[in-house]
Amino acid sequence: MFSFLHAHQLGLILGAELGTGAMVSRSKDGELIVAALKWSGCVPVRGSKRTNARERGGKEAIHTLTNHVLSGKPVAIAVDGPRGPRGRVHKGVALLSQQTGAPVLNLVAISRRKKVISRAWDRMQLPLPFSTIDGFFAEPLYPIAGEKLEAFRLRIEASLQALEALHDPAEATFNEPPQADAVMSAAA
Repeated sequence: MFSFLHAHQLGLILGAELGTGAMVSRSKDGELIVAALKWSGCVPVRGSKRTNARERGGKEAIHTLTNHVLSGKPVAIAVDGPRGPRGRVHKGVALLSQQTGAPVLNLVAISRRKKVISRAWDRMQLPLPFSTIDGFFAEPLYPIAGEKLEAFRLRIEASLQALEALHDPAEATFNEPPQADAVMSAAA
């Protein structure tokens, strides 16, 4: 399971493995990315987390992605999307990993030449034509028996934020810092 920041999604689509299942929001913005995913040979799975008691298809998407992983195919999730905050990992990737036993592989895709949409909540990075995109991976994170979902989510978040800080420190400064109360409650 590839876990990445929403800001890096365009760079990642260009190098995606054929058949990769990718979670995409049911929003109008999500419609734009579906065409690019299909073009690159990915399988878009529509859904995102629930907001304001309004279901957005997240449970169904996790179920579909679970089946995708169990069939031996990779999945990719923008873990802080579709609305952020930037760098805050949502629980879906941890849940999917716990349900399947598949490791989470955090990834950042840094274009050597890019345009950053600074007014977007995620500071979307648009690779410029003919630019090299470097991919950097963290060590795989496996679910631990008995580990609380929140504790696993926080491990994924810390790893991903550290990876971006190492390879794109200027952009990493825009990540939402971990909530102190979440860290303490996850440890309990």
